[in-house]
Formats: sequence, structure tokens, C-alpha cells
Amino acid sequence: MAPQTRSSFPSVVIERETDTEESSSFSEEEEGGGGGKGAGEEDAESESENVKTYEERTKGKAPISIPLKKVCKVCKKPGHEAGFKGATYIDCPMKPCFLCKMPGHTTIMCPHRVATEHGVVPAPHRSAGNPIDFIFNRQLSPRVRPIKPAFVIPNEVKCAVTRYHSRRVTCLEFHPTNNNILLSGDKKGQLGIWDFHKVHERIIYGNVHTCILNNMKFSPTNSGSVYAASSDGTISFTDVETGISSSLVNLNPDGWQGPSSWKMLYGMDVNAEKGLVLVADNFGYLHLVDSRSNNKWEDTILVHKKGSKVVGLHCHPLQPDIMLSCGNDHFARIWDMRKLQDGCSIHDLEHKRVVNSAYFSPLSGSKILTTSQDNRLRVWDSIFGSMGPPNREIVHSHDFNRHLTPFRAEWDPKDPSESLAVIGRYISENYNGTALHPIDFMDISTGQLVAEVMDPNITTISPVNKLHPREDVLASGSSRSLVIWRPKEQSESVKEKEDQKIVLCGKLEKKRHGKKFGNESDDDSDHDGGFGPVSKKGKA
Repeated sequence: MAPQTRSSFPSVVIERETDTEESSSFSEEEEGGGGGKGAGEEDAESESENVKTYEERTKGKAPISIPLKKVCKVCKKPGHEAGFKGATYIDCPMKPCFLCKMPGHTTIMCPHRVATEHGVVPAPHRSAGNPIDFIFNRQLSPRVRPIKPAFVIPNEVKCAVTRYHSRRVTCLEFHPTNNNILLSGDKKGQLGIWDFHKVHERIIYGNVHTCILNNMKFSPTNSGSVYAASSDGTISFTDVETGISSSLVNLNPDGWQGPSSWKMLYGMDVNAEKGLVLVADNFGYLHLVDSRSNNKWEDTILVHKKGSKVVGLHCHPLQPDIMLSCGNDHFARIWDMRKLQDGCSIHDLEHKRVVNSAYFSPLSGSKILTTSQDNRLRVWDSIFGSMGPPNREIVHSHDFNRHLTPFRAEWDPKDPSESLAVIGRYISENYNGTALHPIDFMDISTGQLVAEVMDPNITTISPVNKLHPREDVLASGSSRSLVIWRPKEQSESVKEKEDQKIVLCGKLEKKRHGKKFGNESDDDSDHDGGFGPVSKKGKA
């Protein structure tokens, strides 16, 4: 839920029990004016006088008050606050607009927030008449339909499982052959397998990794096995049905030797044509694993600035020799895998801040979509021309990843026009008095906001979103919960076959059914906690 701010701050009052100076002078007077009294009489008299004079000594002294001043969470200076008040985001007066990062206005009055096309910033037109562009027009361009079809938006909750994981969801992946199987990874390293047609049937493998499961991809030769990369520095190969897992690569064989040497794996992809599993670490290096023999190549390639985290890898859907990477050095880079050498990238796409993700378009691979922490979605319409500034910069609210999985804009793999993308939103909106964080569907060819998907029962942020490759289904990871969205317009037979259900897991399920799954607390629940109220029938 959105953090609440106090209108007035109290003061902590500390009463004075004793006064050091007065007590010392009092003892001196007692010692100096003792007369000829005995030791026992002096002790008794001093004790009685101490008891009598305690109230006298503390009566005239004012209590110590420590005021708790307002301190801004952004600039750490007192006198003002910044953050959410209900569904309204209050900007820090010492910083520019939180949404568009430009000075002169606030987030509430930001022109990009109220724009019909969601604040698209066009780049200068570039014309390229090289031979590669001619090949694109002859071979790849026919794959993209000239007439854009109507978008199908999954905008209704079909089923959900609350508190499915014990920690927040970090990644999602649909099964390549079974349409109703969804795989999910969490911050604790667990791998979940959920049959969302049966809703209640779920499996969680807790022995795959020991910490954050950052990415997973299915094996191209065996649809029943999945590769997973984790922050524990290992690549696992897990059988989905049995849960038997084997470690292919361990970059930390000697265990913990300090943060300067601990390697964590983030970006990962599988190149089916070359039979390689590509994975990148937090020091800027790319590691190659032969998927046929499950052996790691000895050579590692520095693909980003040394010491920077490489968070994303993506292979071209049609040209297996082309690879795209992105990282914390504010760059997305295009590589030719036939000439993988340090600093020998084909193009370097510069950004202003950290790049959370970078993907080729799913059908032709001619476009690139990136998500950066500066609240921008950047689009390059052709990778065969001059790779200068992007063709479009779309302003979108996703600048937050503390206690949240980073936001990533992903293509719709079923869209023949290669223009629909989905991404969660950070800044909440007021919908009938409720602060909700919708999931946005963007037309990246125009920058227009196509749809805002939300549900009044889901008051949390949904940073992890995945569109089904074959059906009109959207899977969302909101904190520890999983949600399945479908379009509202469906035939009567489908509506009768599929009933809406919300399954309560974790602590809620333990209270109702006595189950023990996911009963651990999550330290991130303050920012992206559980669902809102659920109706008596369990419908969304």
C-alpha cells in the first residue's frame, strides 16, 4: 500500500529525574555541615532528606522535549515531505518532477501525465539507404502486417492465488507447450509451478536456489526442463514435473569471500541455433554454457563496463548471431556473437540512467524496446539503419525498484504489428476513492496509452507481467501473489467452463484450511503487500 504521511509530528518528552550539578553541591553541603553526629545518624538523616527533596529538586525543572521534525525521504532535509498522500504523489521541492524529470512543475501538473499519447518525445527522422536496409524491406518487412489489427486486452481477473510465494515474485515464464502452466520465481530462490486452469494445483520447489531467482528459460530441446539463473552465482537445470535439479555452473565455488568477489547472475537467454545458454553477472561479464554437454566455456567476455551489473540478455528471433544486452552502465549494446570480444559491440545505445530491460521485437526482430530508470520507454524502429537517438521516447512511471522487482516493458508475442507492449505502473491513481496501480498497455508505434488494467481488489504494485505466447492471457506478479487476466468479451461456453476463483494461500489459507504453504513473512510487504478485500464467494 502507498505510504501514509503524518500531518503533525509529536514530541518525545523526557522527564528530569536528577540534576547532576545540584546533587553534587547537595552532597558537599552534607559533608561540610555534619557537626558532631554519628555515622548512623548521618546516614539516616541523608536518606530521609534525599526522599524529601526529590520532588523539590524536580518540581521547578522543565522537562526535556525532543521535537520530531518533518524530514523529506528524497533530499533528507527537514521542513517538508515527499511521497504518496493517498493516491496523490507529492514532489520534493528541491527536486524536479518525479515523472518526467524536468523542472518547473510537479507530478500532478506534469504535461506528460495528462497527454493523450502518454508524453511521447519524437526523435529526428533518419533515412538510411544502405544494402542492409534493402534486405530488411525484402525479407523481414513482409512479416509485419501493414494494417494494424485491433488489440485484444486481457482486462479482467480470471483467477488468482494470494501469497503463493513466501517472498516477492521476480520472474514469470509460460510453458512452451502446455498453455495452462505458469512458472514463477521469487526472491528466496523458490521455483513455483501453477496450473491456473485448475487453480488449486500448485507446486513450489524450494531446493533450486538459495537466494533471488532472477531469470529462467525453457530448454529448446526438452520442454519439460528449465534453466534458471540466481544471485547465488549458479545456473540450475530443473525438471518441471519431478523437481530434480542439477547445478550446471557455480561461479562461487569457495563460498562467501566478501561482496567484492561474490558473483551474481542476472540476465539470461538461450540460443537454440548455437546450442548455448548465455548468462551475465554483476561484474559486466558474459558466460557461455553448452546446452548439449552442460559445460561452461572457460572464456568470459566483458560486455559492459567492468564492475557494472548486466541485467538483461536477448537473442535475435531470426538472426542467432545477433545479441542484445543491457546493464547498469546506462547502455544497451548490440553484439555479433561471431566476434565476441571485449569492447567490440556493433552499436551502443546510450541512456540517461540504468537500463532495466532491452528486447528485440518478437517477429521480425527489427525493433528494439528498452526500459530505463529515468521513466522512459525508448523505441528504435530499425536496427539496420543508423543507430543514433531513439525514434521515440515514451514517458512512463516506473522509476522505483527498492523493495520491488524492477519494471520491464515486454512485447506482446501475438501482435502481428509489433507495436503492443505491457508494463506495470508505479505512481498510483485515484479510482473511486481507491489508490490503484494499473498495468499499462502501450502502443509503442505512437506512444499512446491503449488500456489501463486494474481491479479494486488488487491495491498493490504489479511490476512483473508476462503475456501468453499463444492465448489472450496476461500473468502478473504482485508481491507474493499471482494473477491471471483474460478479456471480458468471451463466449458463453468459455464463461461456463471457466469460473473465477481466488485461492488464499499463506497465513490466510492456514487460518481457513490449516495448510502451511508460504507462511513466512515478507520484508517487502510494506511496499507491495497482499491483495485487498475478497468477496464472500471468492470472486474478483
